[in-house]
Amino acid sequence: MDSRIATSAVTVFLADDSAAIRQRVNGLLREADFTVVGEATTPQGCISGILQVLPDVVVLDHQLEGGTGLQVMQAVRNAQAQVAFVVFSNNAAPAYRKRYLGQGAVRFLDKSTEFDQLAGAVAIAARGQSIH
Repeated sequence: MDSRIATSAVTVFLADDSAAIRQRVNGLLREADFTVVGEATTPQGCISGILQVLPDVVVLDHQLEGGTGLQVMQAVRNAQAQVAFVVFSNNAAPAYRKRYLGQGAVRFLDKSTEFDQLAGAVAIAARGQSIH
């Protein structure tokens, strides 16, 4: 972990429709000393929650209850451009990656193969850097 930023000062919002994934990610991020400040499962719940707590980073799934993470990312970025997004999804086809990264996501990770990279991607996103 880069010493230029204290991870405990970094706030994270979890936007995922799976309770099991949210619990696992929450544990991973807390273990890495990030502060999880909110969670939601629907696009509207995510948008409302994110705009209320204004986290540094949102860990965002593509598939949410009743919509997509892209809806969330576009709405939040229109209102609060400084919120960073790390997309964390099982839908990791190149077309999805290209779309999210093109819309401003800092990183797009595949839940199945890149879980171990999530904490590092959140730290990089919190510093305002982009890695594709």
